[in-house]
Amino acid sequence: MLAKRVDEIPEDGAWIFEPKWDGFRALIFRDGDELLLQSRDQKPLDRYFPELFDPLKSQLPQRCVLDGEIVIAGPNGLDFDALQLRIHPAASRIKLLSQQIPASVVFFDVLAIGDRDLTGEPFKTRRSELESLLASAKPPIHLTPATRDGATAKDWFRRFEGAGLDGVMAKPVDGVYAPNKRTMLKVKHERDCDCVVAGFRWHKDAENEAIGSLLLGLYDGTGALQHVGVCASFTQKKRRELVEFLEPYRKNALQNHPWRAWNESETEGGGKRMPGGQSRWSQGKDLSWQPLRPELVVEVAYEHMQGNRFRHMSQFRRWRTDKPPEACTYEQLEVVAPHELASIFATGR
Repeated sequence: MLAKRVDEIPEDGAWIFEPKWDGFRALIFRDGDELLLQSRDQKPLDRYFPELFDPLKSQLPQRCVLDGEIVIAGPNGLDFDALQLRIHPAASRIKLLSQQIPASVVFFDVLAIGDRDLTGEPFKTRRSELESLLASAKPPIHLTPATRDGATAKDWFRRFEGAGLDGVMAKPVDGVYAPNKRTMLKVKHERDCDCVVAGFRWHKDAENEAIGSLLLGLYDGTGALQHVGVCASFTQKKRRELVEFLEPYRKNALQNHPWRAWNESETEGGGKRMPGGQSRWSQGKDLSWQPLRPELVVEVAYEHMQGNRFRHMSQFRRWRTDKPPEACTYEQLEVVAPHELASIFATGR
């Protein structure tokens, strides 16, 4: 079941609001001793989170299907980077990480209990069933908070961001569980940031003809240009126009480029990989990049930071011809104080 993005928490209509979790969405199926953790794209997640099996088997009914989010909660909030480390080919590495940084599951819906198919029931009924089901839940199993009060939802939207939560979900009180339908709403944070454009990638289907994405950078306290993410929200017409627009900035771009070492390591097969380059999560995608002289400044919209990078892809807003590249620093970013996750994770992780 999916969600449509909106700009504000709805005030009209009957909704149940929940915090929006930033983790791995998962459907969890149990049939006796059989357990399946399935990702949103229907891939098994079982081998990556072995520490969840015993708690799930001890706390869930013998036969059920639940919808939730696998998360890792660190001292400063949800840690998506730590979660990504779990997608590793080596079982020994996964076992070690499961002991060092154990995951949790936050449930927000139930699709079936025993022989009862609940997908056709209104969400208020499913929520009631879920509350009864998890009334005695203990870490690492959690029930997401929920409210029908819009003021409380707005408070969550403001207060929980520093803990790494993505925003707020709004679910129709009488809505059925409709797979692949965007009947839920999501309200996510968005901010503006001025970034240096230091490179680009060609569009996957039009090399040398259309731009796929712009590589963005911010200067840190030492004056080094750090790669913070990409911007790729362009129409096909704009992608082709950008080829001509960026051409002058390609001349001698690598000569004194701050990311020259990354380019050399990619071409020579050694050294440090550029952030955002090939990894075991890129699934063979061509992530090679073309350098640009770091002279262009672009304003982008982003949701929130994960460490020193944008958590999701940013959105193009406008070129900033009035701003020098050296003014694009981390200092411009709004810092949201972490909120103690204990208000949600009452006990344990």
